[in-house]
Amino acid sequence: MSITIIIIIVTVAVSLYAWSNPEIQRKLILNSFQTARYNEYWRLLTSGFIHADYAHLAFNMFSLYFLGQYLEQIFMSILGPIGGLVYVALYLIGIIVSDIPSFVKHKNNPGYNSLGASGGVSAIVFSFILFAPTESLYLMFIPIGIPAFIYGILYLTYSWYQSKNGADSINHDAHFYGAVFGLIFTAVVVPSSLIQFVYQIAEWGRFN
Repeated sequence: MSITIIIIIVTVAVSLYAWSNPEIQRKLILNSFQTARYNEYWRLLTSGFIHADYAHLAFNMFSLYFLGQYLEQIFMSILGPIGGLVYVALYLIGIIVSDIPSFVKHKNNPGYNSLGASGGVSAIVFSFILFAPTESLYLMFIPIGIPAFIYGILYLTYSWYQSKNGADSINHDAHFYGAVFGLIFTAVVVPSSLIQFVYQIAEWGRFN
């Protein structure tokens, strides 16, 4: 069984359990005020294993399923036996790092809560983009694939804009910083990915 599938099973199980037990949800969710006041820093990670509803859970897990297994194999083929550990580190640290800006921004706001694996999933997606920038990815509800690097530009731009100006309940900061972390982490761990990234886009440009 792949690491990706194990992560999905654990996340689905914890999310379902938390829905049936609100007290567990309250202990795992990222409430920035409680995290700062009571030093409950585990919330930066545990909040990534619970979700608001079925749609939220399904979107994150489908994205992880389709790109995560591919990326997992890339890391293992390049780094050997430690590739799986590196993949897990990318995902888990991505959840934590992506939550830090929201934690800092809202640590004096008792009413602010954040949950979901979006930060970790964004890290996975953008690590994938660095390895395969010309592969087709799909925007939600649009059945036409676009090159992954263009998808990445649109995603980062939208997340940054919504973080600054949006009035919805989505944690766009987590999306943005999770994505940026995924790029940096991958470039540090596999420096050749940057060279290949540029080369693949250059080749794509020659034939398009």
